[in-house]
Amino acid sequence: MERRSPVGRIQRRASDGLTQVKLVLVAVGRSKGGPEAQVFDHFSSRLRMPLTVIEVEEKRPIKGSERKRREADLILQALPDGAYVAALDEKGKASTSREFATWFRSVQDQGASTLAYVIGGADGLHEDVKARADRLIAFGPMTWPHMLVRGMLAEQLYRAEQILAGHPYHKD
Repeated sequence: MERRSPVGRIQRRASDGLTQVKLVLVAVGRSKGGPEAQVFDHFSSRLRMPLTVIEVEEKRPIKGSERKRREADLILQALPDGAYVAALDEKGKASTSREFATWFRSVQDQGASTLAYVIGGADGLHEDVKARADRLIAFGPMTWPHMLVRGMLAEQLYRAEQILAGHPYHKD
């Protein structure tokens, strides 16, 4: 099952020169509200670039590698054609917020029209999803609840926008 929210158009903001890409989040599981959802909603609502959330869910009671394989199928089917894919994985590349913003800008500068982020389920991502990803991103070596990662990602996307727009960044 998947749920899609509206997607906006690609446009260039005259004020800051940032080319807007479509941001897509493909995530395993359905948001059930609560504090994690509030953090996500808070930061995603502040983004200037449109963010589409696609939730995929395997409802059959399967476990282990079979479940991971099925979630991979759902994720891969949900990814927009031609999207630059960044999968969140504990073994991915960790970066500072400024490095993340610089990478984000480089993806835009390469002409990507859609940047899709992927958050796996409780068992992580199948190797096929990692192989499809153009980049693996880590929020550190720890394992995070996948619903909390949604909020962390939205916050970092908002922070990247602010850094790239030239707003003062308190860590400089």
